[in-house]
Amino acid sequence: MPSSGKIVTPNMKMYTLAELRAATKNFRPDTVLGEGGFGRVFKGWVDEKTYAPSKVGMGMAVAVKKSNPDSLQGLDEWQAEVKFLGKFSHPNLVKLLGYCWEDRQFLLVYEYMQKGSLENHLFGKAAEPLSWNIRLKIAIGAAKGLTFLHSSEKSVIYRDFKASNILLDADYNAKLSDFGLAKLGPINGNSHVTTRVMGTYGYAAPEYVATGHLYVRSDVYGFGVVLLEILTGLRALDTNRPSGNHNLVEYAKPSLSDRRKLKKIMDPRLEEQYPAKAASQCAELILKCLESDPKSRPSMDQVLENLEEISAIEVDPKKVRAKAKRNSSKQRQESSSSSSSHQHHHHGHYRSPMYSKHGDNGTRARCSQRPSMVR
Repeated sequence: MPSSGKIVTPNMKMYTLAELRAATKNFRPDTVLGEGGFGRVFKGWVDEKTYAPSKVGMGMAVAVKKSNPDSLQGLDEWQAEVKFLGKFSHPNLVKLLGYCWEDRQFLLVYEYMQKGSLENHLFGKAAEPLSWNIRLKIAIGAAKGLTFLHSSEKSVIYRDFKASNILLDADYNAKLSDFGLAKLGPINGNSHVTTRVMGTYGYAAPEYVATGHLYVRSDVYGFGVVLLEILTGLRALDTNRPSGNHNLVEYAKPSLSDRRKLKKIMDPRLEEQYPAKAASQCAELILKCLESDPKSRPSMDQVLENLEEISAIEVDPKKVRAKAKRNSSKQRQESSSSSSSHQHHHHGHYRSPMYSKHGDNGTRARCSQRPSMVR
């Protein structure tokens, strides 16, 4: 394997390692934004027009992904990222600005996403709860990104759709990131491509895990899992939950077709501020996405259309008034008792056995260490 290289891509800047060191304060630990299988992601700064490195706080913030020297798939994933993100441009795909391949190091430079990942917002302990409308906005944005990939000239299978790969800008617009496992879809009338099983447990479609057969609608299964996480505020896979409840799909599926059961597994941080009809329709959509036969799942086009219809359903004004009344009562109680200020923000809301005391499954640092599949 050559230690350096160049890829001819018209809209991307080729950086030197020295330039990216300058942009990230020599990859200092305090610039780390996150960590994944590929390596660490650092915050850096570049000039808005030339994309040349600039001083901290000057110009435009970027995210610099640096390969882990021990990553066996480093080069393959790096090339896949450049191949797909370098070619595509869409409001719901993260923008790749440049790359570097030097001294056996692979680096990628992306636009910086101010709000971080959907994963951190759903499961991070310090995160502000997302409202129903924001959750739907994120789901719709992610659906638009997947729809675009599936309907491109040669359909692209994303293969690793999960909450940590959905990044959010300042206005909670969702953009898909991390195209390291993306694959061109089947050609010549074939229904699937056969490939080594890779991805993340809990999100990968059953037919892919079992046979290595990857369908365009294998992505739809992953979308259904993320939509279920958005509804429940629970991780797809969490070994800290009670025995038998580790896998969210297996646990929650029986509740999705029953309105009363559905209410019990809805994220308590929503504080019931969502239209019951919309939640019920979301649950129906999730069940369709999770069909065991990929041919029975809807296309992402259909999923997007369905979500946009659901987003038009408004919250019952009675519920809004009831919440305001509860908040007012709560404030009165807090002012009369200092001890109540130490109570957890979930207090007073129904929590099913699924919400264990360790339900957040650790801090952000552990988020990226979800069990991945390599076979």
